[in-house]
Amino acid sequence: MNRIGTTYLLLVLLLSACHDYEVIVRGGTVYDGSGATPIIADIGIQGDTIAFIGDLSEMSAATEIDAEGKAVAPGMINALSWAGRTFFSDGRSMSDLKQGVTLEVFGEGSSLGPYKRTEEARSKGAIGTFGEHMQELERKGVSTNIASFVGATTVRQYVLGNEDTLPTVEQLQEMQQLVANSMEEGALGVGSSLIYAPAFFASTEELVALAKTASVYGGVYTSHMRSEGDRFLEALDELLYIAAAADIPAEIHHLKAAGEINWHKLDEVLARIDSVNHAGLTITTNMYTYTGASTGLWACLPPWVRAGGKKKWMERLQDPEIRAQVIAEMESEETEWENFYRAAGKPENILLLEFDVDSLNQYIGMDLGEVATIRETSPAETIIDLLVENQSGIGAVYFLMSEENVRKQMQLPYMSFCSDARSVAAEGKELESMTHPRTFGNFARLLGKYVREEKVLSLEEAIHKATALPAQKFNIQKRGTLKPGYYADVIVFDPDRIADKATFRKPHQYAVGMEHVLVNGVRVIANGEHTGETPGQFVKGPGYGKEVSVESWKVTEQLAVNSEQ
Repeated sequence: MNRIGTTYLLLVLLLSACHDYEVIVRGGTVYDGSGATPIIADIGIQGDTIAFIGDLSEMSAATEIDAEGKAVAPGMINALSWAGRTFFSDGRSMSDLKQGVTLEVFGEGSSLGPYKRTEEARSKGAIGTFGEHMQELERKGVSTNIASFVGATTVRQYVLGNEDTLPTVEQLQEMQQLVANSMEEGALGVGSSLIYAPAFFASTEELVALAKTASVYGGVYTSHMRSEGDRFLEALDELLYIAAAADIPAEIHHLKAAGEINWHKLDEVLARIDSVNHAGLTITTNMYTYTGASTGLWACLPPWVRAGGKKKWMERLQDPEIRAQVIAEMESEETEWENFYRAAGKPENILLLEFDVDSLNQYIGMDLGEVATIRETSPAETIIDLLVENQSGIGAVYFLMSEENVRKQMQLPYMSFCSDARSVAAEGKELESMTHPRTFGNFARLLGKYVREEKVLSLEEAIHKATALPAQKFNIQKRGTLKPGYYADVIVFDPDRIADKATFRKPHQYAVGMEHVLVNGVRVIANGEHTGETPGQFVKGPGYGKEVSVESWKVTEQLAVNSEQ
């Protein structure tokens, strides 16, 4: 370090020594995350930790934030985020930070590792263990904290590829070992996404084996269940069986009753959850605050079409006989798979968001019905044609849920919140396509629309469900609550102004009303603007550094035999 740099560092240290705290948030209405009635108080922060909450009128700090008339709360926890891969190119987390999210949780089925160390994987930058990839993201620099479940799909692909097959005893043991390694490297548990291939090909007993491994490390099983629609109740039964057989708490990702013909099933699902929780299981849920879901257009196709990877399923879609079979299944009233085409009810309920091929960009923002009319093909044929022409997945929104059910779910005592989306900046190439508005507005929508405007929840309830509750469910230590000794993930917002601005037709609009955000004591949003700081940490689960006996989780031969039935 040169003389000027040394002098500057000494000056900073000298100035800091003249103050009682590094940061004081003054005079805000403090919602501590517990759901308790808020209090007017100051918060003193030292380093990355909350040091004191109370009256600090006689104390000073190097940085002081005037929070009078504002709400002060723990940073919110996004219980299901897809920001992991986008953070490697832009770690600012703009769309979520502007809503007050300070911890992104990844791992719905897929995760950042483990990946095989093959030449092909190396060429794509996908090599190494779960922990190595998470640590690399932290080293690169992210503005929010990050945590993750290890993906059951990622583990399955490591051992079995994309094929529709079941593991042998030895292969299942290898999959369990990968889960065990990931738990020791900091995974929160194991997550599945069972409507998608190749995850769809996993048997219930395979999932029990992986969940049992996570269980002995104190982890949680999370799942996008096999169905949220026609087979909603059967899918719930499978999740309950896995939780009981593996002796593990389970979280249902983005709970919903999908498709108007299935809306009435939500009450039965909630009754079953209440019953098993009363009996001793721990089943919890998360959700986003919209009636539209979002996933690839290929979710309209039967999973068997996608076995073996992209090249094979693209070839199948160009075979006339297979194409006819796929269309017949798509249009069938009864399927054994989660049929998004049928769940949407009509092609006008499927909104096209993004393509990889420029010639198809003319359809961005149109619904499937409009595109089918333009191309003079049936909606089912249009889906297949677009996928083949794009040679990849196509982003889409499916309007599937009822507003009544959205409000009902929010009030559940075990409900937390997720965006189920990336966290990106409204700039550059991002503006060339569309995204679901939950990317920019999910948490602000909770606080603005459902708390302030519609009073579905009180502000203290909503904050609890978005902060302390997910931390408790996922065994995340010293976060999600404003308390001395806890990490200083702190947000300051205007409860009269907080609101989402993003819409389905104009999604690239930041939320408003979030004034200050601190992550580990460092201000990343100041007066509504990003500071450029990247203090985010890899938040590790309860199994980190823990060693357990292989015999406590190793699958038995009989279990593997059951998997093959």
